[in-house]
Amino acid sequence: MIAQLEGAHYVERVSVDTVPNVAKTKQAIKKAFQNAIAGKGYNLVEVLSICPTNWGLNPQESMDWLRNNMIPFYELGVKKDKDAQVKEAK
Repeated sequence: MIAQLEGAHYVERVSVDTVPNVAKTKQAIKKAFQNAIAGKGYNLVEVLSICPTNWGLNPQESMDWLRNNMIPFYELGVKKDKDAQVKEAK
């Protein structure tokens, strides 16, 4: 929904459930900050993470819940990237 707005430059949903996903999260946040510094509109990185205390679960149960319930419902990935759209157009 946010990716469809005119001023959105970069929108991505990431997770911190695995080591590769943590690396992707770092890259996404870095890219969003670089875009913001360059004045390229607004950028949003949504991070799916766990909160064992508030969920009333232990850390492993929380991670399982994230993988089995959140990630299938809130699909990970780039929702909008105007830089990539420009590269594809060339």
